[in-house]
Amino acid sequence: MIPKLLLYFIFITGVWVNAQNQNPDNILKEGKLLYRLEKGSWYGTDHMLENFPNKNDSIGGYLSYETPQNKINTIFFSRFDSNKILIRYEFDSIPKPEPSKIDSLNRNATLLEKNLILMRKDASSRVYSNKDQFFTFYENTALNFIPVISKKERAVFIITGPQVSGVVLIGNDYKLNYDNNNKFVNKKKIHNSILQFPYRSENDKSPITTTFHSHLITEFISSTDICTLLLYKDFLEWEKHYVIHKKEVSIFDLKKETLFTMKKKAWDKINNHEENKK
Repeated sequence: MIPKLLLYFIFITGVWVNAQNQNPDNILKEGKLLYRLEKGSWYGTDHMLENFPNKNDSIGGYLSYETPQNKINTIFFSRFDSNKILIRYEFDSIPKPEPSKIDSLNRNATLLEKNLILMRKDASSRVYSNKDQFFTFYENTALNFIPVISKKERAVFIITGPQVSGVVLIGNDYKLNYDNNNKFVNKKKIHNSILQFPYRSENDKSPITTTFHSHLITEFISSTDICTLLLYKDFLEWEKHYVIHKKEVSIFDLKKETLFTMKKKAWDKINNHEENKK
């Protein structure tokens, strides 16, 4: 039985231990990269469905990656031969709905594209076979795969997106790590559960100004949190999201796209001072 989504404003437990030692600046940078990649995939998929319906049955999957020119490329590869690219889009650094370039001729995948495709296909196979029941699936949601190759690592991030409008989902996200030969190394949960946040309050007289969730192990907000918040920020009434840990507090400003962190002790002092003023 597929569990239903949890209600918003409850705690969520982070279990990605390696993230404890991440620098907030690096988390923000990674989160913005994941956002740009997923945004390219959104727009590429919309354009493909509208303009190339005849190719839909031949597509085996899609992914996005950053080019050396700081552009975002989104590719759709063949289900019959994953080394064949059916459509390749180029978007600006921050993707907009209309791509700057479209190549709809059958092309051979580049070496980078081949590596990304191998990782994505392996991650998808592991998730949907789910032999050890590691992955969780929720009603009215879909998993989105974001393969990334950098100088430091090769990984596939997986975020959960809603298939209903009006809500943002935080959690049920994963990271699968690979070696330089694209061989699977390990998998980790970034959060233990999933939360649902509405775009806006049901009460016009009491708007939502901030949202929050709590981490027990991971000290800072995760890059997948930042990615998700940026993807939906234009639809949201609220502009700030807080992640509370026993040592650190992360404050992400959706409008300014900035991340501020402070010690939990300092956070508590400020709150106590404000309470005493009332």
